Amino acid sequence: MTPTDWPKPLFVVDVEGNGANPPDLVEVAVVPVEDGQPLPDKARTWLIRPPVPIPGRISRIHGITNDMVAGCPDWADVAGEVAEVLDGAWIVAHSAGVEYSVLSRHLPDWKPAGVLDTLRLAKAVFPGRKGFGLDALIDHTGISLANVVGTRHRAAYDAQATALLLLHLAARYDTWQALAAHAVPPGMPGLPSTPEPEEQTLW
Repeated sequence: MTPTDWPKPLFVVDVEGNGANPPDLVEVAVVPVEDGQPLPDKARTWLIRPPVPIPGRISRIHGITNDMVAGCPDWADVAGEVAEVLDGAWIVAHSAGVEYSVLSRHLPDWKPAGVLDTLRLAKAVFPGRKGFGLDALIDHTGISLANVVGTRHRAAYDAQATALLLLHLAARYDTWQALAAHAVPPGMPGLPSTPEPEEQTLW
């Protein structure tokens, strides 16, 4: 794909929750991708104090503790900022149904231009593989995370890792439309429309 094929704006998104059902957000990170290049220097991250405390078993996964978010704003205080960034944008995530459903519940008026799933895209690029977790795909592709700041399972780190995976997978496609046809989950915004078949006329 050429740089001009990439839609604007486009953000790789990752969220972390408190383990509630449905989950409350405790961290949101967005990494912009412009002209086919991730821009981690322009990334935005929000730490959020959830209405329900984070259980220890969840803190052990992402490393975010109740003490870390005790002085952070609650969702109502940051929702407007997040909505302003993501409004009308394409979003990309690994297993994107999670990010899309959580953000849609927290931002009921949000309408992304499209949702792209790197998990779904990886299954199209690497048919027959057994492991499609983010760690397994990073290992399989040989992508270096040496310059990614932070730790695994924090939102900013995972969003940057997913952005690098996106670039690796996107290199297999000539156009954004072809990529989106494989990567947009059914029922989510952004799936390329197929032209209506021409009506057959009897003469």
